[in-house]
Amino acid sequence: MRERIWIMGASEGIGAALADVWVKQGAQLILSARSADKLSGLRQKLGDAAAILPCDVTDPGSLAAAAREIGEGGALDRAITLAAIYDPGQVMDTDPDLAAKIVEVNLTGSYNFARIAAPLLRPGGQLVLTASVAGYLGLPQGQIYSASKAGVINLAETLRVELAPAVDVRLVCPGFVDTRLTEKNDFRMPFLMQPDAAADAISRGLDKGGFELHFPRRLTLPLKALRAMPYWMSLRLTRRLRQ
Repeated sequence: MRERIWIMGASEGIGAALADVWVKQGAQLILSARSADKLSGLRQKLGDAAAILPCDVTDPGSLAAAAREIGEGGALDRAITLAAIYDPGQVMDTDPDLAAKIVEVNLTGSYNFARIAAPLLRPGGQLVLTASVAGYLGLPQGQIYSASKAGVINLAETLRVELAPAVDVRLVCPGFVDTRLTEKNDFRMPFLMQPDAAADAISRGLDKGGFELHFPRRLTLPLKALRAMPYWMSLRLTRRLRQ
């Protein structure tokens, strides 16, 4: 039986690449993002296996309207949100309005999506939140983005416990992926991945067990080790990363 999957943040980057992977696997997709034009272009590429449903994770009303339409078609097997915004720089240099918007989209948006998507899932269906390795610990140039992704990690951990066993909550923490967001970086990004490689890693990882999916491990495992250190050691090491 064909899987039915809702992808939020599908208009470009990892979301669009993931849509391509899942369509090739025979899934029926609902593609959402704020940009109707970009979704339409993706829909033309993917064909009848994908339906578009523009909405905004920061607008609970638009999410609720989308959920009503999705619910009419039956239960979902998976629902994943990749919607995010990013702006590099130091925390004290960040525009307060932009900082608030980053938190609204990345953290509050994940919360809004989880509340709307979880009731649409079949028993045991997957609810997938996308954070980042940037959320593992505070790093120079991480800005409010890192703090918001740390919040997503915490939110996913809580939902994993609260919604089990009815919902299979998963957490995705990618490293650097070559997208519109990372184009803003003016520093060397170690182990930079292409969106199709990230999408393939997500697709394969979600078919397996476990809670967190993180990649590439050449980057994520050292960061996890750094996070496990006592602060007197980890902060001394992260200071060396300042530009």
